[in-house]
Amino acid sequence: MKKQTPVLAMVTLACLGATAGLMEAQASNDAAGQLVPIPIQLPKPMFEGTPQNLAVPNLEKPLGRPRDPFLAPAGVTNVAKGKKVVSSDMEPVIGELVQVTDGDKKGAEGSFVELGPGVQHVTIDLGAPQEIFAILFWHFHKTPRVYLDVVVQVADDGDFKKNVRTLFNNDHDATSKLGAGTDMNYVETAEGKLVDAKGSKGRFVRLYSRGNNANELNHYVEVEVYGRPAK
Repeated sequence: MKKQTPVLAMVTLACLGATAGLMEAQASNDAAGQLVPIPIQLPKPMFEGTPQNLAVPNLEKPLGRPRDPFLAPAGVTNVAKGKKVVSSDMEPVIGELVQVTDGDKKGAEGSFVELGPGVQHVTIDLGAPQEIFAILFWHFHKTPRVYLDVVVQVADDGDFKKNVRTLFNNDHDATSKLGAGTDMNYVETAEGKLVDAKGSKGRFVRLYSRGNNANELNHYVEVEVYGRPAK
């Protein structure tokens, strides 16, 4: 076998280096993961159109079309499915807390939990720290309603004292004593409310509300948390 000349050896090493660099960059891109639509399965709508005359301040306008797909890294799933739920009201007026994560999003009678009046919350234990990209929830979609003082938080502990982060807050006057928020009120529909969690890491997810424009009670049809195990 012929020995390579110094020049040829240098060229060979340069090519190998370039190939290694390309492979390293490709591996980095693969590690980052391509963004794909999260696998949301929406329930059947229970009413047509969105009413325009709801007397609720700071109400966002209907989009008028289906929501755009929400993109996240491949492999992200609903890590809340079947997970334990506790609440500020452990004895719901209607339903059981397990229904919050049971996968039933229909919203018909028997498909939702009704909590007492005033400020109430549900807390989901994801079982282990997760990297969370989206939180999707339905309070009620049998008829159009606006739920008040909706606040969504994640934390490292079930008491919400460690590394608490607020991802959504439309309580503009801090009535619920969780701080004043800047997000808008919205009408409940079969699409649910999707909150961008931006890859927040945490084990516990908590959702607050303070009644709705129809009555003082609080409801949950389903909560989904799209994420993957935190590294």
